[in-house]
Amino acid sequence: MSVIKSQGYNVLIDEDASILKSFIEQLKPSKIFVVIDENTKLFCLPHLEEYLKIPFSSIQIVSGEKFKNLKTCTLMWDALMKNGCDRKSLVINLGGGVIGDMGGFVASTFMRGVRFIHMPTTLLSQVDASVGGKLGIDFLGYKNMIGMFQNPELVWIETRFLKTLPERELRSGYAEVIKHGLIKSQELWRKVVAQKLDLSDDEWTALVDVSVQIKNNVVKEDPKENGLRKILNFGHTIGHAAETHFLKEGPDNKYGRLLHGEAIAIGMLCESYISYKEGYLAGPELRQIRELITSIYPLEHKLMPYKQQIFEILKLDKKNERGELNFSLLKSIGDCMYDKKINKLLIEDSLRYYDADVN
Repeated sequence: MSVIKSQGYNVLIDEDASILKSFIEQLKPSKIFVVIDENTKLFCLPHLEEYLKIPFSSIQIVSGEKFKNLKTCTLMWDALMKNGCDRKSLVINLGGGVIGDMGGFVASTFMRGVRFIHMPTTLLSQVDASVGGKLGIDFLGYKNMIGMFQNPELVWIETRFLKTLPERELRSGYAEVIKHGLIKSQELWRKVVAQKLDLSDDEWTALVDVSVQIKNNVVKEDPKENGLRKILNFGHTIGHAAETHFLKEGPDNKYGRLLHGEAIAIGMLCESYISYKEGYLAGPELRQIRELITSIYPLEHKLMPYKQQIFEILKLDKKNERGELNFSLLKSIGDCMYDKKINKLLIEDSLRYYDADVN
């Protein structure tokens, strides 16, 4: 059990459910809306109903990154209007990163702001998306192009929900745990190297706790990503570009889509190589990173055949400044830098390095 204080709200991990019920009652919401998808409706909503015992309406969306768009937002805003949502209402986002990002965005823009609570149910959303106040949706196929910073009233994390996840989803979320070790904690890095995904329930809780602590400490120091918070983007520049490209269906994608964490694993491998080539990361550390990532993630997506498409996506990365590509790079394991300008040739070299590891 843990209570982590963030910027104006708390993150509660595996606390007594009566605390959540009491917190919501103190908010005195006029109505409660719970955002779910077909998975959380089946596996998580019954648990919430069991201990909350407060009337609410549910808004169900279709799971998946490709539905994180304005069309789905319109359906959600419509549901809020038709069911009498007002500015004293409360939205509970029960799901993974897509529901947290989009549910928070919908709540924050409806009537200029309705209160919301995050209840992340995937490892990825528990250790990353639910903390830090970032909300948003994809636009014209590009990730998180429309969004805002807005904090929830509360983040409620129950690691028991991890038992409902398929192994691929656990692996996806684990990429963000690995990232937190690489950018900020040698101790966490040593744990993930030793444990990989072979964890007991108690170990999952401890891992979520320390990972959330790392992200929260960074966010508290730099809430709006003007400086230090940019280190959280390690692996996300090339990773987001790969994820965006492989979201598209058609002849340009013979491999299938990537989950977010799978794409970030690709990005971390490429950007670790760039860190090495720029003279920061030592060769043995690069080999250690490569060995861990390749032992957990089935690296199947070739990048070089799509380098031009990836470069076009990189041009629209939100971290770019004055047309220059901006990266967060590793100085060493546990120590990350930001605002590093990298040229196209070195990025291409990193894609080639990644492809060499693909069987």
